[in-house]
Amino acid sequence: MKKTLIAYFSAGGVTAQVAQRMAAATGADLFEIRPVQPYTKADLNWMDRNSRSTLEMKDRACRPAMAAAPDVAPYEVILVGFPVWWYREPSIIDTFMESADFTGKTVVPFCTSGGSGLGDSAENLQALAPGALVKKGKRFAASAGAEALKSWAEQF
Repeated sequence: MKKTLIAYFSAGGVTAQVAQRMAAATGADLFEIRPVQPYTKADLNWMDRNSRSTLEMKDRACRPAMAAAPDVAPYEVILVGFPVWWYREPSIIDTFMESADFTGKTVVPFCTSGGSGLGDSAENLQALAPGALVKKGKRFAASAGAEALKSWAEQF
């Protein structure tokens, strides 16, 4: 397997669990994409038109600040995990993609969701990191097993 970083954002813990299982199964390094201002339960209420997450997702230029950015230079492959929000990646993933130089890297999104897929996330990530090769990616259920995660991650 190529030198791989699994970078993930998790609002409710599901994506974190999948990313951690994937890292343990593959030996890849793990980086949590954390917002400077953590999301509260009220922030994540998608039924509230004025919740933080709703307002962020309405504004395609929104870039929530990250607590830290990783050094992606040593990695050939970066697997980017997130929950699906409004049929795409959360805005903090856009912040992450603009935080480093992904030129020459293979970037592969993966998401967790009860049923929604990645939508246009791969295309969005490619636009944010034009020097990268962004692959289509995959949706995983919360219950995804270590062997399935390893098999998927090691193909890149």
